[in-house]
Amino acid sequence: MGDMLLDQEKFLYYPPYRDVVFMMGAGTSRPDGVPLQRDILPKILSGEVNEISSSEIGKTVVEFINDNFVYDISTNQYPRLEAIFGFIDYFIQNDESLSAKYSNAQIRVIKEYLIKIIHYIVDLRTDKESKYYHLFWERINKYNRNISIISLNYDTLLEQAFNLLFKKFGYLDFCIPLMNYDKRKEMKAFGYWVNPREPVTVGENEDPVPIKLIKIHGSLNWKYCNCCNQTLLTTWDRKIDLQKGKLVGYTYDKKVYEYQCPLDGTDFQTLIMPPSYVKSLTNPVISQLISEAAREIRSTNRIVFIGYSLSDADVHIKALLKKQIDENVEIVVINTRGEEKIRWHYESLSKKIKFIQKSFEDLVEDESLMQQILTQDPPLELY
Repeated sequence: MGDMLLDQEKFLYYPPYRDVVFMMGAGTSRPDGVPLQRDILPKILSGEVNEISSSEIGKTVVEFINDNFVYDISTNQYPRLEAIFGFIDYFIQNDESLSAKYSNAQIRVIKEYLIKIIHYIVDLRTDKESKYYHLFWERINKYNRNISIISLNYDTLLEQAFNLLFKKFGYLDFCIPLMNYDKRKEMKAFGYWVNPREPVTVGENEDPVPIKLIKIHGSLNWKYCNCCNQTLLTTWDRKIDLQKGKLVGYTYDKKVYEYQCPLDGTDFQTLIMPPSYVKSLTNPVISQLISEAAREIRSTNRIVFIGYSLSDADVHIKALLKKQIDENVEIVVINTRGEEKIRWHYESLSKKIKFIQKSFEDLVEDESLMQQILTQDPPLELY
């Protein structure tokens, strides 16, 4: 009873300025086996993943690529995934057919199939704990929790490692109105979720802060209903059945069920933005996340890019950064690749840049460097 009296509800406020905003690319999940973008197409075309090669979804996508692109498995020469999506998006955006075989309607189907296969491949290496993301959160907790994260990754390793901080020291704010926040009876089976933008219950010796995790390309464990335009967070369920093309979950006794919106019965869709030279930002969830990312970039003293090359295909990211970065903001780029081209990409954003040629795992294991990045004391020497 005494402990219950100490519990209280309180608002978790954000400071007006963020000390550090991290922008994370695929390089942060690579040490845990999550494939880089350039590794995805070889997995689709090689036949090594039986669930892809044996499914109608996989066969349809492979046939389309074989009909319209040239590649050589023996020399590991493949087209870029962005080029395939860009080709598909050309016909969709212009409402054109490619041929009698590939009508505009069929091309739209093929795009959805390809997105589902990418979802499947990325999830193959996500069902485990990450030592490196765990270390990342340890450093955050020890040195500075006034941070935000903008992630370009679909995987959920970062969130899974947050269990270290949950409730006692912090709550993740996904910056979208999740269906799980509503305490409606229809949502009970999916699990309610604490909304850090509303009062939360704080117990003795707890000092939680809200931390924004803005996944602007979507997430494997988000399910989107295009009827009510709402998003369900299924914390541990990320699976997709390629035979049926359905998002699925598992009961405690290992029975499989298909996810449907509890409000209107519509089949949930994946919510990941595919790589393409022609990106559509019209989805209301993606649009809201980009706006939230813009606010964080405008309100920070330091932006730290980790495992991200700022490629030419990510025009929307460059536009976001060019519009929002203040000339006094310090930029730190953590990347194993030191090519001049990557430096040019970042130097087009600002001249106030520090390049550090390290991997994500090297960074989080270097406690002194993480302390400097998080506290700005002593200040990092600029490149």
